[in-house]
Amino acid sequence: MRVLYRNKSEQHELTVYDTNRLYGEKGRFRVLEFSNAAVQGAIDLDTPARMVLEYPRAMVHLMERNNSEFDSVFVVGHGIGTLPTYLSDRQVKVAELDEEVAELSQTFFGYNGSPVLIGDGRELLEQEPAGTYDYIIIDAFSATGTPEQFTSSSFFAMVKDKLDSDGSVILNVFGRAGSDPLVNAIYTTLQGQFAHTRAFALPTETADEVQNRILMGSNHPIEFQIRHMAGFVEQEPEEGYIIMD
Repeated sequence: MRVLYRNKSEQHELTVYDTNRLYGEKGRFRVLEFSNAAVQGAIDLDTPARMVLEYPRAMVHLMERNNSEFDSVFVVGHGIGTLPTYLSDRQVKVAELDEEVAELSQTFFGYNGSPVLIGDGRELLEQEPAGTYDYIIIDAFSATGTPEQFTSSSFFAMVKDKLDSDGSVILNVFGRAGSDPLVNAIYTTLQGQFAHTRAFALPTETADEVQNRILMGSNHPIEFQIRHMAGFVEQEPEEGYIIMD
């Protein structure tokens, strides 16, 4: 591993490094890492257009499968800009709390997509007109996980208002394998606002590992093809509590 950049911003401990192995795959990778060795983005230096991480690949499949003609997207959480780069032919707005993260995406990862709005993603989304978006993507993280402001009942009600009648919300969250109380609560809260929900997880070898989860809420049935889910499998979280602001 060769460290290219390391700093502690107001929001995160930030590290950018090059490595010849990532999650068991050999190659030449550049990685953005937050606190606690949490990988927030990675590119294949030999094939920069390839989406390396599984969760954006699965998200893209869900988006294209459920609305092949979608055009307008609001993304909360920029990282290295993987999703906004892929969606560069659509109308995309990106919100990122940490200005330094946005700068690193350009300096080290070549991001040149939609301009990144710096500020609190919830506040920025609240300013958008009702019925605007086909998809709202929540991919925001703090040192302790998904910020609570993006998981409450009032937040999901606001998200629903910003979506058009066929729109959907997709969240990337983390939780313990098996039954995770917080993931259960987020999913139950999501169910309180959307008629249809589905949850997906990357399989783990042991019950105490942290899983990458994708949660989706929509007012229409949610479709997917398992072979295009980049290893994610459907998982039904247990009933949890409702998260209030």
